[in-house]
Amino acid sequence: MEGRRVVVTGGSGFIGGHVVRALVAAGADVTIADLRPPADPSLGAIVGDLTAAGAVDAAVPPGTDAIVHLAAVTSVLGSLERPVETFDTNVAMTAALLERARTIGTKCLVMASTNAAVGGGADGGTIDELTPLRPLTPYGATKAAAEMMMSASTAAFGVRGVALRLTNVYGTGMVLKDSVVARIMRAAVTGATFDVYGDGRQRRDYVSATDVVAAVMLALGGDMSGPLVIGSGTSTSVLDLLELARGATGAPLPVQHVPAKSGEMAGVAVDTTRARSYGWAPSVALPEGLAQVWAAWC
Repeated sequence: MEGRRVVVTGGSGFIGGHVVRALVAAGADVTIADLRPPADPSLGAIVGDLTAAGAVDAAVPPGTDAIVHLAAVTSVLGSLERPVETFDTNVAMTAALLERARTIGTKCLVMASTNAAVGGGADGGTIDELTPLRPLTPYGATKAAAEMMMSASTAAFGVRGVALRLTNVYGTGMVLKDSVVARIMRAAVTGATFDVYGDGRQRRDYVSATDVVAAVMLALGGDMSGPLVIGSGTSTSVLDLLELARGATGAPLPVQHVPAKSGEMAGVAVDTTRARSYGWAPSVALPEGLAQVWAAWC
């Protein structure tokens, strides 16, 4: 990555912060494009809404070698409440970035996608890159649509697109997140009762931000294209996650059960064989990762 010019959309966010630090350490010339300025003022940044007219052209100058596209509406519940805004951010913005890449000769775009794009297509089985797309929410649908735009751009224009279908990402620096691990950590700090949606037996795959960064770097430097499932390969129920968190934090974490969320998948299990075939493998086990989050949180 030495000397390569990389634009990171959403680079001030949780995953973006990890990615930017890795790119800078690898010698890349990084520009962040985000609604918020980066925590490190020494980093180059374009602050603003990439859906605004002319914003993508300003954020991605000629000479850009690659784009890491992390900016998105990521809330499933938010997408149910604001489907048009979710489309504008997740689909139209991606299309604008791909068009900019085509016109200035940028050869690679790596996007954070999601296994929620598959949704009901998994029918309770294990999700891999060949599982049919059948999203259950506007969020999942917009990520599926963005993946299709990337596939067309790769085939028609030679802009190599890699869609990293991430499972539930956790790690240090997620204080502002509203994901389940972040909510558990806040409950551990405050002693609050933790709300469990439904019976708590719904299973998810949790992957460390450290391992996500490794996947991004591999995608930037490799020759793969298309979707790539990135996860630990092990599914954990919410109740079991809470038990692991009790071990990591020493907090009692009392719970109360509340109604299940609309559109939520009962279980997610993923197959990371394709990613492993390119040399990627998860390196952070969930108990270790939760302990790292807790140490940083405190």
